Amino acid sequence: MMRKLPKYVQGWVDREGRPHCYFRRPGYPRVRLPGLPWSPDFMGAYEDAMKEVPEPIGAARLKPGSVGAAVTMFYGSLAFTSLATGSQASRRSILEKFRAQYGSYPMATLPQKFVVAALNRMRPHAARNWLKAIRALCQFSVSQELAPTDVTQGIKLPKVKTDGHHTWTEAEIAQYEAYHPIGSKARLALALPLYTAQRRGDVIRMGRQHIRDGVLMVRQEKTGASLVIPVHPALQAVLDATPTAHLTFLTSRSGRPYAANDFTEQFRVWCNEAGLPARCKVHGLRKAACRRLAEAGCSTNEIAAISGHATLHEIARYTKAVDQEMMARTAMARTANSERTKTVKLSDV
Repeated sequence: MMRKLPKYVQGWVDREGRPHCYFRRPGYPRVRLPGLPWSPDFMGAYEDAMKEVPEPIGAARLKPGSVGAAVTMFYGSLAFTSLATGSQASRRSILEKFRAQYGSYPMATLPQKFVVAALNRMRPHAARNWLKAIRALCQFSVSQELAPTDVTQGIKLPKVKTDGHHTWTEAEIAQYEAYHPIGSKARLALALPLYTAQRRGDVIRMGRQHIRDGVLMVRQEKTGASLVIPVHPALQAVLDATPTAHLTFLTSRSGRPYAANDFTEQFRVWCNEAGLPARCKVHGLRKAACRRLAEAGCSTNEIAAISGHATLHEIARYTKAVDQEMMARTAMARTANSERTKTVKLSDV
């Protein structure tokens, strides 16, 4: 029996027997899909097409030179489309709020003091993300002669010292696993990042079509890097026990792949059910995976081959912490042995 085509896909075979498939979703651009349906190349292009965002309704009615018009033009620029999907979503969220408030204002007269005042009302991390998004918009506006200068130029934010997301401890992992048994969607949501060391955006895209001969093939959303990761036996056990007939392993109640923020919210629910604190987040499992690899004696290059980190600086933090603990334990053990040796010799006198 012929397998049904994915949603929004139309296909046919020409007179010469060549298949043609297109992604056709109302309000979205038409995209030709390569290869045969359900093949890795086909599904990769299909997943990318599903993530496209349609042009905002009423874009044609925007006033030329306005903030709203600049934002709309920016979405079609190489500066925006070359960003990873997750980065696009993050910046779009910021820019849409900015457009909703100031869309009718002329981009050319945006004052720098307005930008500074807005940043002063934000928390450090939010301010950093907001400035990146607005700066990219301003630079694009200058290149298109929508504004005379980049008003964000020269604005610098103080560096925020932080260790980032909390790395899950073994006790926290065990607590989650004790509440959510193998075979549940919640357990699968933990196992995928924990045994692949991948980011949230990559985890929610994983499906059985990405596994061949016990190897998981990942094309990272953020970096574009292609990884080949052997499937860990513990992950395979979870996959075997968790039935799924969808494009991705993890799906919402409607059977559709999770959007990034929706998955984060659902994962928080599962953590709350297990009684875990707010510091336990999805990204912390990626860090826990790297920590486990470091504890197993893997080098920074070996860890990077799995996690896909572009630089070794972040990974070095894991190996350094593990090395420090191992050396400290070894040193203390030597001290204890030395003290016992002295005690034995004195007792013989």
